[in-house]
Amino acid sequence: MTPPHEPRLPTPSVPPHHLRVPEPSAPPRTGHLPFADAPGVPDPIGVTSRWLTRGGRPWFPVSGEFHYSRYPAGEWEEELLKMKAGGVSAVAGYVIWIHHEEAEGRVRFDGSLDLRRFAELCARHGLDFIPRIGPWSHAEVRNGGLPDWLLARPCVPRTDDPAYLEPVRHWYAAIAERLRGLDRAHGGPIVAIQIENELYDQPGHLLTLKRTAREAGLSAPLWTSTAWGGVQLPPDELLPLYGGYPEAFWTEADGGWPDTCRKHYFFTHQRDDEGIGADLRPTTVRGSDPAALADRFPWATCELGGGMAVAYHRRPRVDAADIGALALTKIGCGSVWQGYYMFHGGTNPAGELTTLQESHATGYPNDLPVLTYDFQAPLGEYGQYRPSYHELRLQHLFLADFGHLLAPMESALPERRPTGQHDRDTLRWAVRSDGTSGFLFVTNHQPHEPLPDHPDTAFTIELPGASAPLTLPGTPVTIPSGSYFCWPLRLDVAGLRLDWATAQPVCTVDDGGGRTVLVLAATDGIAPELALDARGVESVRTPSGEIADLGDRVLITGLRPGTDALVEVDTTDGGRAGLLVLDAATARTVYRGTAWGAERLVLCGDGVVFDETADEVRLHSAAAEPTFAVLPAPARAPVVNGAGVRAAEDGVFTRYTVAPGDERDVVEARVTPVRPAGPAPEPVTGELGRASAPADGYFDTVAAEYRVDVPRRLPAGTLLRVHWTGDVARAYVGDTLVADQFHAGRAWDIGLDRLPTELLRAGAPHTEGLSLRLLPRHPDAPVYVPEGTGDGGVAAVARAEWITVRSWSVRAG
Repeated sequence: MTPPHEPRLPTPSVPPHHLRVPEPSAPPRTGHLPFADAPGVPDPIGVTSRWLTRGGRPWFPVSGEFHYSRYPAGEWEEELLKMKAGGVSAVAGYVIWIHHEEAEGRVRFDGSLDLRRFAELCARHGLDFIPRIGPWSHAEVRNGGLPDWLLARPCVPRTDDPAYLEPVRHWYAAIAERLRGLDRAHGGPIVAIQIENELYDQPGHLLTLKRTAREAGLSAPLWTSTAWGGVQLPPDELLPLYGGYPEAFWTEADGGWPDTCRKHYFFTHQRDDEGIGADLRPTTVRGSDPAALADRFPWATCELGGGMAVAYHRRPRVDAADIGALALTKIGCGSVWQGYYMFHGGTNPAGELTTLQESHATGYPNDLPVLTYDFQAPLGEYGQYRPSYHELRLQHLFLADFGHLLAPMESALPERRPTGQHDRDTLRWAVRSDGTSGFLFVTNHQPHEPLPDHPDTAFTIELPGASAPLTLPGTPVTIPSGSYFCWPLRLDVAGLRLDWATAQPVCTVDDGGGRTVLVLAATDGIAPELALDARGVESVRTPSGEIADLGDRVLITGLRPGTDALVEVDTTDGGRAGLLVLDAATARTVYRGTAWGAERLVLCGDGVVFDETADEVRLHSAAAEPTFAVLPAPARAPVVNGAGVRAAEDGVFTRYTVAPGDERDVVEARVTPVRPAGPAPEPVTGELGRASAPADGYFDTVAAEYRVDVPRRLPAGTLLRVHWTGDVARAYVGDTLVADQFHAGRAWDIGLDRLPTELLRAGAPHTEGLSLRLLPRHPDAPVYVPEGTGDGGVAAVARAEWITVRSWSVRAG
């Protein structure tokens, strides 16, 4: 049999985009793994060899990494609600030992280290929680999270050395005490616990850690381990979780785009990524047989790249499409658990004894910024919404409605596939199917090297449960460069069978009149086409386009996507269904949640959270006059911040506009040059011969310095956005470092709420002001920066502005 990842050339009689879906496999293995939920829980979690279950039906979780110890505790709740609105169903987070016990014997769980409160907030808002308890975390933390005092002991870390295990037992006991009563047996949110991280060659130690954690009192239905890099795991004891990133900071500055990243933009059935963490382990070591793991465990992930950190020597830039295309490709490959690292950025806490970032000074291969851990994540270091948040939310809405159908579907690859990782000409696509219905996935995007258009494209898919092949669309289309999408195949919508649509399913909603509406997202450059099984159609109405009766099929073409593009169908069994095709831009503004007593869609280009505990929706917007649309509209117009709103029809939605205020969303910041930069520091190399970040002393001697006056009346939620060039930038209040960034072509955001504002206000007594210090980059520094990032040899602020993101409370009218 030809392995799935090797190309097979089609015979001359086979269409160029042809796929014969195999007969469904035998039912998955069950009961072969020692994972069990707490007795008597109403929605027991289980694991088969191909998918997870919850409450007796297939379960497709979406997890997102958020490090509570890198974010202010007072803001946790709103950020968790942002994650939930983004489609995250489980919050994963490292419990970073050095953050909690920097000084031996003083274990802290106060303030932003309050693990229990964070877990309780997850539970309060219906989010699962996955603590990743280490002891070694990596996470770009000093010593990988192991405290300095531990490493000073005569012991061998990350082994069964008794001198190491003794403090680990105390650490696990401290975690267990904080999480006591939050397990599933007590109605708590903990669905999984990760042991260690990226330990590839110590299966016995991993088993020891699992037993130690359980003896301490930790409990979860799932125990997991990272599985990349040819990991060796204790048999059947830990659920292997995989990853894949669009870019990497841990490779060489001159190494180009790594092939281990490139591979994630192809449909394959290979789960492992040998590139993650490869600078910390020998790549020649191989452990478990990948085929054996695939035969016993479902394809689950915990580190799909939600972004990427920057190291001093290598500073990748990751765009929203890079993240969205990789995530969708993994679904097409067969993933049944989408887990992201990071989903929410943060800031390293200020250490009491040392700084707490990964660095050459601690023997690690990369110098990371002292403070920022923004990670270019969908939600940024200060809670900023990024375009990648909207890209991923579109996919997560789909998984929330159709994940239980998708999880048991197997991935099938076409006859004609790319000949290798540098084949940019062969279209990349796959189908997931249960033999009767399915979804077609296409990825025509990858970073750095654009893929070409594919004109005159149609697909022929033979489903074993169908009497004839599906050939779609009716008129061949051009697959545009940069596009990626999922199309439904023989999907049931309230009794109507949608044979196919050249638009991506988003979610369903009751329109308030008893009609179930399937929302679809059009792809720019591809005309929507809807094919309905005529046997279930009594009548069809469409606001635009043409309806053709083809006998066994009703074909709708020429539909103009938008908020009014609702195709209404009466079915032969007396039901009513709707197909709403939104244009691509509008689809990325869709939120769904419970609001004002019903489940509704909300269209908003800004941020939206649904707070059921407060019975309100909140908007997060920098606009002075925010707007949002709702389906189904409430009986009475909602009230925003206690005031009325203007209402107007927007297709099948009702759009509400907040009365304008006198605030401006963007205000120019006053930035005053204090001194110019001196000569760039001479390059220095450290671990693995990689460039090291300039020493602290340079910021006092040769850095360009600017003073920023902070106005008195800037409201909460204000960011200073600095557009600058140079190499490394740091912000100080007095002598205190408050923010930093390595230059990679992105603007530098600094959250005003995080600063000691009593020292900042213009005219305040003893005001210190905000000082920006920028170093130029030496022309010989062995540093990778993306193309078009400007002249790093010039350290200067081009401009800066204050951007205020306000919160608007939307309640029932």
